[in-house]
Amino acid sequence: MELHRLTIQQLAGELAKGQLSSRQATEHLFQRIERHDPAIHGYLELHQDAALAQADRIDKRRSKGETLGPLAGVPLAIKDNICISHGRTTCASKILGNFQAPYEAHVVQALNAADAVILGKTNLDEFAMGASTENSGFGVTRNPWNLQTVPGGSSGGSAAVVAADLAYAALGSDTGGSIRQPAAFCSVVGLKPTYGRVSRYGLVAFGSSLDQIGPIAKTIPDLALLLNIIAGHDRRDSTSADLEVGDYLANLDKPVKPLRIGVAGEYFQEGLDKEIAQAVRQALDFYASLGAEIVDISMPLNKYALAVYYIVATAEASSNLARYDGVRYGYRDKDPKDYIDMYYTSRAHGFGAEVKRRIMLGTYTLSAGYYDAYYLKALKVRTLIRQDFDKAFEQVDCIAGPVTPTPPFRLGEKIDDPLTLYLSDVYTVMANLTGLPAISIPCGFSSAGLPIGLQLTTKAFSEELLLRIARMFEQATDYHLQKPKLQS
Repeated sequence: MELHRLTIQQLAGELAKGQLSSRQATEHLFQRIERHDPAIHGYLELHQDAALAQADRIDKRRSKGETLGPLAGVPLAIKDNICISHGRTTCASKILGNFQAPYEAHVVQALNAADAVILGKTNLDEFAMGASTENSGFGVTRNPWNLQTVPGGSSGGSAAVVAADLAYAALGSDTGGSIRQPAAFCSVVGLKPTYGRVSRYGLVAFGSSLDQIGPIAKTIPDLALLLNIIAGHDRRDSTSADLEVGDYLANLDKPVKPLRIGVAGEYFQEGLDKEIAQAVRQALDFYASLGAEIVDISMPLNKYALAVYYIVATAEASSNLARYDGVRYGYRDKDPKDYIDMYYTSRAHGFGAEVKRRIMLGTYTLSAGYYDAYYLKALKVRTLIRQDFDKAFEQVDCIAGPVTPTPPFRLGEKIDDPLTLYLSDVYTVMANLTGLPAISIPCGFSSAGLPIGLQLTTKAFSEELLLRIARMFEQATDYHLQKPKLQS
């Protein structure tokens, strides 16, 4: 097998046996990045010197027989809204175009402690606001399966580089589907952990009650390995759950029996592409053939989820992004007339159109006279949506459905119609509103050869169960083994 096609576990095994060095693996990926990433634009910044220096350190320690971490010498990528102390953290925004974080995110510290090699930072929709990675301030990312289509968003760069074998895995963030939707569009696996399972310390905030860091990888075992490393309590994040973290790899290959999978009819109504509906139904039939019981459930408040999400998310964005004012750090417009002009012009020129749109929406819903009518009511409906899930989990172990309503769409197709673009999140926002863990796994391809994903959701802090259920499908199918054909 070609070196870049290896999974994390396969690569780690080869490194441990001395069949190759971390420098060889890292150099090989940088060569592939040089050859293929100009067309894909998955990376915003490469840390080649630092990565090779880390690879050399790992190789030297290995040669001395020192004990190494579980990711020793494995090259990974990081979404560019997660802070690293060297290089830039831009959130794909011109307002942070030259920002260098003074500290590292908890997850980056965890990867470093596991002896990983960080290749660089990946592209995203500006401040993680988007579903196509077309809203980046530094150029669009293209889907490796078809360069004329989007890779999804906002973690489109992370999903694209994993799909194209330009990284063995990557970290992303998920506020309304930003790990799962690009994972589905790029035929890789992506996990949004339970809110509080992974520390948000060092993640640049979009919607603080919704944001969650998670892994994107080639296989479920790689996801489980990464979650083992990044999960756990962190006192620096007040929302981090002080709960014991088990070994997500320990029972991963043990099938869940009995297994009851809930399917909501509301997920298969008008607006869902027929080929996606068919692929998801076939995946459910496959689970049934493995012994699972498919249970019809109802999620009546599903129809309100998208509206609730875009009220809560934009309100929190309006608050979180108020700190970018041209005073303390980030972009400042040249020669302002006075301090009011400095605020106005710095934000007007520093933020992109989609970010400004969401700030205005959020400011409106929080304003006097509208707070009760919109924001407060949205919070109440958010609670009712969580109750829908609680009732469903009294009957089933897991809820299955589509990740996206359509296959990957063409670049530019929806960028001028934000409401249509927002509908891309219709099946994913519920997990963020409720804080539940959810995963996207490859389950087929459209007639045009574009990837389709299956979404699975389980109870809070039941990632072990979720990963085992996903692994049952992965072990018995080969969708995750199929790769895009890149132009050489």
